Amino acid sequence: MKSRESLVRLKGFQVTEKRRQLQQLQSMMAEFERMAKELENQIAIEEKKSGITDPNHFAYPTFAKAARQRADNLQVSIRELKVQQEAAELLLEAAEAEHAKAAALEERDGQMRIRA
Repeated sequence: MKSRESLVRLKGFQVTEKRRQLQQLQSMMAEFERMAKELENQIAIEEKKSGITDPNHFAYPTFAKAARQRADNLQVSIRELKVQQEAAELLLEAAEAEHAKAAALEERDGQMRIRA
């Protein structure tokens, strides 16, 4: 039953691909979190230098305003990636279940061939 073997290989490939996609999302989230923390540190340094911590103050440093906006944008992106991660985890679970099902059918067919 070559078709079953091909199906098991295909499902295995799909599982591997879903895992890769999930890892890619996780690494992007980690990188964005690192970048956001770095921006927060830069904002704190800039605020300390200027002595102004209120972003609405007329003399608030322009660099700190821009960095705060970038950090906020990164946080939005992280939240969006978390939603994508949850969806990717569900797709991975489904792919693993399909792979297990195909492998079980292949094993059953193999046992039937041995008996025949």
